[in-house]
Amino acid sequence: MCGIVGYVGEKVSLPILIEGLRRLEYRGYDSAGIAYRNGKGIGVCKAKGKIGDLEQLLPVPFPEARTGLGHTRWATHGMPSARNAHPHVADGVAVVHNGIIENYQELKQELLSEGHRFLSETDTEVIPQLIVKYLKKGLPPTDAIKAAAAHLKGSYAVGIMCEAQPDTLFALKKGSPLALGFGENEYFFASDMTAILPYTRKFILMEDGQICTMTPRGLTLEYTNGDAAVMVVEKIIEVDWTPSMTEKEGYEHFMLKEIHEQQRTVAETLQGCTDLSQQLPNDLGLPAGMLQKVRRLQIVACGTSYHAGLVGSYIIERFARLPVDVAIASEYRYRDPLLEEGTLFISITQSGETADTLAAQREAKRRGAAVLTICNVPGSTASREADYVLYTKAGPEIGVASTKAFTSQMTLLYVLALAFGVQRGALSLEDARSCTAQLLSLAGHIETTLKTSDSIRPVAETLTGAKGFLYLGRGINYPIALEGALKLKEISYIPAEGCPAGEMKHGPIALIDGQTPVVVVAPADDLFEKILSNIEEVKARGGRIIAITNKPASLAHKADAIIEVPDVHPALTPFVTVIPLQLLAYHIAALKGCDVDQPRNLAKSVTVE
Repeated sequence: MCGIVGYVGEKVSLPILIEGLRRLEYRGYDSAGIAYRNGKGIGVCKAKGKIGDLEQLLPVPFPEARTGLGHTRWATHGMPSARNAHPHVADGVAVVHNGIIENYQELKQELLSEGHRFLSETDTEVIPQLIVKYLKKGLPPTDAIKAAAAHLKGSYAVGIMCEAQPDTLFALKKGSPLALGFGENEYFFASDMTAILPYTRKFILMEDGQICTMTPRGLTLEYTNGDAAVMVVEKIIEVDWTPSMTEKEGYEHFMLKEIHEQQRTVAETLQGCTDLSQQLPNDLGLPAGMLQKVRRLQIVACGTSYHAGLVGSYIIERFARLPVDVAIASEYRYRDPLLEEGTLFISITQSGETADTLAAQREAKRRGAAVLTICNVPGSTASREADYVLYTKAGPEIGVASTKAFTSQMTLLYVLALAFGVQRGALSLEDARSCTAQLLSLAGHIETTLKTSDSIRPVAETLTGAKGFLYLGRGINYPIALEGALKLKEISYIPAEGCPAGEMKHGPIALIDGQTPVVVVAPADDLFEKILSNIEEVKARGGRIIAITNKPASLAHKADAIIEVPDVHPALTPFVTVIPLQLLAYHIAALKGCDVDQPRNLAKSVTVE
């Protein structure tokens, strides 16, 4: 969950490393550090706190260091402190690490017994100590790193500098993501591509068990187990992301920018997915005849992606008449899941690197299921390991609290539902084309919904002092209530519970009093009368109602505040009901002075269990 970046080339490295670390801030961190060639050996600066705190410690002017490593730490082993911050250095070897070394205690005790001296509480420090151990046995750096890697259990993306090879960086990967970037006589590595987008759009996504050696003259990839080197040219991908996608472009926060990008990202995700002829499965990259053979879907994801999967289950069962199970990834593989013949496993992950989702995906493959992943990052681990891939077109999402990725994921799930419906004969081509036309009109409806932002802020001003919220929804908008509650919790730190409105009387109703805001997702669909009854139950107990609806007249005397959304096809209401909830959470958090883009204790891509 940490961020790492490395540079070797002809430029001064420190400005590049600092810029890379700033672009990794969204992952969440509590300390930062840099290692660089200082002409005498390896210079190190580390600080608890933000990148700005680190910059205060760097030498001015920057030294002419052409090689360097940077790190933002999200604490796991050892409290946040300068001592525990990376890079960790031992006898001329500097290491930055993203991941967890599960057997570090055993390794540390062994190394201590051999006379090695440790300076931190971290699991990471065993890595440079192991490398030093093998360097002292006479192994060259690459072989010493391979020998050290053979002892490591867990997940890791590691960047390494050795005084013995001053113009060389090494990178090592197992389980945690690591991207290699290609420039002119310069090379990079980073936890994700956004860190180095200003310098290159050409990347290799490293595979597990690989070690990379890079100098200004080129790089090589080989396997730590001694397998043959990789043909680098064949592995290079070029992304269409631009540096401006990782800039705020006038918005106060990345989250607000990304909320307002949803009109575009939903439309772009739909491109190439709107031909509902018999060729649609091929257009989606699925083999002909596959959809007819599927008997059941299992959708697995974490957090916001899980909520997208819940929306998908409603729409797939409605349009394709196909049973769908939705599971939280962190629980999935521990429950001995049933994957009978004809099951298609669908993982949903923005980054393609979420550890729990990858573990569930691997378990499904191990049990023989066909695996389709919906993700946002080309070349990510999930996309490489899946049998089939559907890419969202959300572009880089910097805000930790996901917004545009959620609606892009829903978009592909809707398209997939229509494809299943047509191919399985559950949906006529005429009805599918009508639904597609509704999908294509979404961008305009999202644009209209985004205009509610100014009217939501005054509502938010009255809610910043609330101690807890209840979010209610029914049917396909129950997952939207869950997502609204999650957004509020993530960025404002106010406890919030989402529940099906009909389930309220079975427990959550006990939370309601005159101080409890109750946010109700109430579009005018076939459950509208039911949710009106639930609103009456809340009002009878003094709760304050904030209603998200396209039928404001019916709620004029029932709700304390109404946020009006456009009329859309009832099956598409999640696209317009979720945006006001994103904006409500955003405005409450911003008014409270919370760190909207980097909420406490959270990381964007959760790459460890």
